[in-house]
Amino acid sequence: MESTLLEKLKNGANVYGTCITSTGPMWPAAVKKTGVDFVFIDTEHIPLGRTEMATLCQQFRHLGITPIVRIPCPDPYLACQAIDAGAKGIVAPYLESVTQVTELVGATKYRPLKGEVLQNYLSGAVPMPDHMRDYVEKYNAGNICIANIESVPAMDHLDALLSVPGLDAVFIGPHDLSVSLGLPEQYDHPEFEKAVSYIIRTARAKGLAIGIHFSLEPERQIRWMKEGANIVVHSFDVALFVQKLNADFDKIKRGVGDVPTAQLDTSMVV
Repeated sequence: MESTLLEKLKNGANVYGTCITSTGPMWPAAVKKTGVDFVFIDTEHIPLGRTEMATLCQQFRHLGITPIVRIPCPDPYLACQAIDAGAKGIVAPYLESVTQVTELVGATKYRPLKGEVLQNYLSGAVPMPDHMRDYVEKYNAGNICIANIESVPAMDHLDALLSVPGLDAVFIGPHDLSVSLGLPEQYDHPEFEKAVSYIIRTARAKGLAIGIHFSLEPERQIRWMKEGANIVVHSFDVALFVQKLNADFDKIKRGVGDVPTAQLDTSMVV
């Protein structure tokens, strides 16, 4: 059951999820009703502690929803912590070097190996015995290794970054990518769209799954799925709540002649 999401990604299927920031006890059961395949739990930008993150991971796994955690920085020890807490997918932000991607693969696919022994196996300096390979494959079955690509330097080294064995998928960070391009939040700019298309094409050519996180128009998700994206990371709980409440209040206020509700800030992209 727990390897279902990875199997879907390996088969090129579309998978759907949203970002969760609330630790309220009723949220997981409510999210289950939407039919999502996964939840994206962001500990980079959202003030979630290790205990809160572990609680969310365990709750969603119990409901058959795969928890994917973005750790605060490209640190293999933090990746192992998140997996120990219950995460099945790990996203490391702002990856720009092959070493960073390799270390992420080591943390998600080779636990509990660490240190010099792990480095020797990853580099190929020492061949991994068959019995050890069988052990780590079973120990880490279903774990998903995801690289956040969100900068110009990452794009400059993209072919090498996405060629690291063991990497499963890519998340595009649209906000940071737009800023790195010198086009902050200009998501319809031709240069931004060109960059996203390039990342998607490169990832798919490598046999990797790929998604992009947008918080507003569903049409953006459809656009990039038609370009090849197969992971939908759509919006987050706070944005969805505000969108729906604004829309309802707007309708109510217009109905009685009051001033409409202000529109949701379009910069709400995690």
